[in-house]
Amino acid sequence: MGNETDHLALLKFKESISKDPSGIFASWNSSSHFCNWQGITCGSRHQRVTVLNLQDHGLHGFISPHLGNLSFLRILNLQKNSFNGNIPQELGRLFRLQQLILYSNTLEGEIPTNLTSCYELRNLDLYDNKLIGKIPTKISSLLKLESLSIEANNLTGQIPSSIGNLSSLSSLSMAQNNLEGNLPEEIGFLKKLTFLWVYSNKLSGSLPSSLYNLSSLRVLSFPVNQFNGSFPANMFLALPNLSSLLIGENQISGPIPTSISNASVLSRLDITNNQLVGQVPSLENLQELSLLDLSGNYLGDDSIKSWEFLYSLINSSKLFLLDVGYNNFGAALPNSIANLSTQLSNLYFGGNKISGQIPATLGNLINLVILAMESNHLTGIIPTAFGNLQELRVLNLAGNKLSGLRNLDLSENNLSGSILPALQNISALEYLNISFNMLDGEVPTKGMFKNASAIVVTGNHGLCGGIQELKLPLCPIDVKKQSKQLGFRLKVVITCVVVLLFLFFSVLAIYSMRKRNRKKNWKSYSSLPRIDSLQMVSYQSLYTATDGFSANNLIGSGSFGSVYKGMLEFEQELVAIKVLNLQRKGADRSFIAECNALRNIRHRNLVKILTCCSSIDYKGQEFKALVYKYMKNGSLESWLHQEKITEKKRILDLGQRLNVVIDIAAGLHYLHIECEQSIVHCDLKPSNILLNDHMVAHISDFGLARLLSTVNGIPDKHTNTIAIKGTLGYAPPEHGMGFEVSTRVTCIVLEFLCWSY
Repeated sequence: MGNETDHLALLKFKESISKDPSGIFASWNSSSHFCNWQGITCGSRHQRVTVLNLQDHGLHGFISPHLGNLSFLRILNLQKNSFNGNIPQELGRLFRLQQLILYSNTLEGEIPTNLTSCYELRNLDLYDNKLIGKIPTKISSLLKLESLSIEANNLTGQIPSSIGNLSSLSSLSMAQNNLEGNLPEEIGFLKKLTFLWVYSNKLSGSLPSSLYNLSSLRVLSFPVNQFNGSFPANMFLALPNLSSLLIGENQISGPIPTSISNASVLSRLDITNNQLVGQVPSLENLQELSLLDLSGNYLGDDSIKSWEFLYSLINSSKLFLLDVGYNNFGAALPNSIANLSTQLSNLYFGGNKISGQIPATLGNLINLVILAMESNHLTGIIPTAFGNLQELRVLNLAGNKLSGLRNLDLSENNLSGSILPALQNISALEYLNISFNMLDGEVPTKGMFKNASAIVVTGNHGLCGGIQELKLPLCPIDVKKQSKQLGFRLKVVITCVVVLLFLFFSVLAIYSMRKRNRKKNWKSYSSLPRIDSLQMVSYQSLYTATDGFSANNLIGSGSFGSVYKGMLEFEQELVAIKVLNLQRKGADRSFIAECNALRNIRHRNLVKILTCCSSIDYKGQEFKALVYKYMKNGSLESWLHQEKITEKKRILDLGQRLNVVIDIAAGLHYLHIECEQSIVHCDLKPSNILLNDHMVAHISDFGLARLLSTVNGIPDKHTNTIAIKGTLGYAPPEHGMGFEVSTRVTCIVLEFLCWSY
C-alpha cells in the first residue's frame, strides 16, 4: 500500500512539471519500477522513496503538494531549476526529512510554518528565491538543524530571538534580504556556529557582546548594513579561529583592536567605509593574510608613524590586495614597502595626504596589476623602476604634483594589440619607445607621431603605416572588410536621408498647428515648475507609491542608491523614484549635483524630473529621493547585453541604433552648447541611457555631473575637477592623464558608444 502511495505521489509531481529540457521524466513510465526512475533512490527494505534528487536540470513548474505523501523521504534536492509558486505546506508532513535543498529557483510566498515540524531536518537551503515575509519564530523547533540558508530573498522584519535555540547550527546565512533591527543577543547561544553571513540587509545597532563568545567562528560577514558601535579590545583573543572578517559599508567607529596581532589564521579583513580612527596596529602574526581593505575610514595621521604597520606585513607572504585609500595617512611612503609580498597584485593608496616622492622600490612588486595613488601630495618624477612592473594594467597618479608628466619607455615587454590613438593627444609626451613588443595595426600620424625622432617602434612586426620616415610597410587593404564598411556606410546614408525626409515633412505638418497654439504653448511652458520651486513630495507618499519600497518594485540600483517604480497620487502614469543611500560616502554630493544639473534644463533627450523629497523616514533617519518620468523600455545596457537565456531576444535594428545615437548627441549638444552654463555628464554609458515607450533615448543619472565655469569663454581649470570620475571602461583615458573635465571628454565617450554597436 505504501509503495502505491509513493508511486502516485511521484506521478502527481511529474504532472506539475511544465518543461523538462533534459528529458529526465522520459524514464518515469510504467515500463520500470519507480525505484529505477532517474533521480529516485529507494530503501532496500521497504522499497519506499528515500531520496528525490533532480538538481540542475532546467525544470519548470511548481512543487506538487503530493510530495508530502513520500513519508520515508530523507533528502529532497531540487536546486538550480526554475520551480515557481509557493513551497507546499504539505512538506511539513515529511517527519523523516533531513535535507531540503531548494536554492536557485523562483519560489514565492512565505516560508511555510509547517516546515518546523520536520524535526529531523539537518540542512534547510532556500537560497536565491523570491520568498517574502518574516523568518518563522517556530524555526527554533528544528533542534537538529546544522545549516540554514535563506540568503538572496525578499524577507523582511527582524531576526527572531528564538533562533538562539538552534543549538546544532554551524552555518547561518541570512544575507541579501531586507531584514532590519538588531542582531539578537541570543545568537551567542549558538556555540557550534562557524559561519555567519548577514550582509546586504538593513540591520542596525551595535554587534551583540555575546557574539564574541563564539570561539568556533571562522567567518563573520556583515557588509552593507547600518551597524554602529566599536570593536571590543579583546575581540581577536575571543575569536581565535576567525579567518574572514568582512564588515565594510557600516558605521563602526573607534580604533582597530590591538588584539588583532593575535589573529594568526585571519586571511581576509575588509572594514572599508566605516568610521574607524587611530593608527593601524601591528599585523606581524597575520601570516595567512591575503586581503586587507581599510579604505574609506579616518585611519592614520600626517606622521611617518602611520606607516609602521607596513613593516609588520613583511611576513604576510600571501597578501594579494592592500587598500588603505581615502584615509588620513600622510608623510612619505617608506622604502620598506618593497618588502611586501611579491604576490601583491592590487595596491591602493589614493585619497590620502601622502607627500614626498614615489618610492622607486615599488618596482620590486613585480606582480602588481593595479597601482592607485591618486589625490595625494606626491612630487618628483615617476620612477624608472616602474618599467619592471610588466603585469601592470592600471596606474592612477592623477591629482598629485608630479613633474618630469615627458619620456615613456615601454620597450621589450609583451604588449599586444594596436597603438592607442589617444596617445596622439598627450601634448606633454616628448618621447615614446614601444620597440620590441607584439604590437600590430596602423601607427598614428598626428601629435608626437609626426616626429620620427620622438618615437621608436622597431621590433613590432605587425605595425604598418605611420609617417614615411618610419619606413614601415603600407597597411594592407582588406577588401572584404572595406566592402562591409562601404555597405554599412551606405545603409547609414540611406537611413539618414529617410529620417531627414521624414523629419522635414513632419515639421511642415505640425508647423501650422504649433503656430496657432504658440501663445497657449508658451503660457504652458512658462508655467512649468523649476526643481527649486516644485512641490516637495512627502516620504509617506513615496512609501505608499512603492508599497513600502518593496523589492517587487525595485528596477535598478547604483553606486549611490536604488530606483523603484511606483504610482504617485498626483500622477496618472508610473514614475521612477531614485532613493539615495545616504550611508554611502558621496551620496549627498550626488543628490546636490543632480539637482543643480537638472533644475534649469529641459530637453526631449534628457530625463524629466517631476519632483523630489528631502525628509525623515520612519526610523528618524535622513531621507532624500528624486522622482522622474518612468521609462518603459529600460536602459540601453539591457538591449545591448541580454544575459537571461529565458528572455525573448530583443534586437535593435540599424534604424533604431542610429536614432539612439542621434538622440544622445542631441542631448549632449544641448548640455554642452545651449545651456546657460555648460554641463558635463562625466558618466555616460549604456546603463545611463533610458528608452521610453517610443524608443526615444534619454540621458539619465547626473549624480557625477559637473558645471563648467568659464573665464572669457575658456574653461576655468581652478573650478573643474581633475580627479577620475565615472565608470571604469567608460571613463576616457584623458582622465588618467590628469586632463580637466571637458565637453570634449564626453564626446569621446559618445564616439565609443557609437562604435560599440
